[in-house]
Amino acid sequence: MPLRVTFVGTAGAIPTTERNPSSVFVAREGEGLLFDAGEGTQRQMMRFGTGFSVSQLFVTHLHGDHVLGIPGLLQTMDFNDREDALAIHTPHGTRRQLKSLVNALGNRPTFPVRINEVGDGDVAYRADEYEVRAFETDHDARSVGYALVEDERKGRFDRERAEDLGVPVGPKFSKLHEGEAVELEDGTVVDPEQVVGEPRPGRSIVYTGDTRPTAATIEATAEPDLLIHDATFADDRAERAADTAHSTARQAAEIANRASAKRLALMHISSRYAGQTDDHLAQAREVFAGDGEDVFVPEDGQALEIPYPDGGA
Repeated sequence: MPLRVTFVGTAGAIPTTERNPSSVFVAREGEGLLFDAGEGTQRQMMRFGTGFSVSQLFVTHLHGDHVLGIPGLLQTMDFNDREDALAIHTPHGTRRQLKSLVNALGNRPTFPVRINEVGDGDVAYRADEYEVRAFETDHDARSVGYALVEDERKGRFDRERAEDLGVPVGPKFSKLHEGEAVELEDGTVVDPEQVVGEPRPGRSIVYTGDTRPTAATIEATAEPDLLIHDATFADDRAERAADTAHSTARQAAEIANRASAKRLALMHISSRYAGQTDDHLAQAREVFAGDGEDVFVPEDGQALEIPYPDGGA
């Protein structure tokens, strides 16, 4: 089942000619999830072909570079004759501000927009096979991060073993794989444990938004396949990072190590660096335990497929 991440905008507070403000689009089996929406997000989505089939929008905090794209995005959806409801998740205590932003142009969207406040530990959204959880972050505004965590998958079905036990090809295979014991014609009972392996882990993505390094990010989920972490500054502005409630690339890598993340994306790059991110990468790679290719500074429009941990489907 495909799980695809598109980095719609990767800049810090001030956009550059190469980078738009923060936004990440996640597509899973035809469902679109959007994390933050800085100004111009709808144009970026057109540019990178994500489409506008977004069912859930997850806002980390209400600084402009993370939300000013919402009015334009809603208007574009309206012009496209959208009818489906859109759920917007936002930190506790920010519903009124977000509602004002949704109605900023004086015209309410013609489709339903539902605003849901979330806090540390809340399940913001539950789908059939995964959920998106909020976790605490440390920024100079009411803020949360989000972890998309898939459910465990069924263990592998050992067809050869089932046939050796006398299970006929057909519906009994499915019953065993679903966890039901089956009885054969001779009265023998075959239990699922005899032919089905251990449950297999799903995939997970953690997105921090803007934050200082926090233990809550480490605890958001075990061994995330992708950690998208604030890395606004390099070491040369570590004090500035602390003062403005952001992280350095090195700090992001330290969090990734402690979380046992498989890959690390360094996000929210300050315009001070004018596209020069070599120091960000070098400093993060000094710390991050993964392969050199497992830590990167995504460019706007870069897309990434997240494979299953066991290489399965």
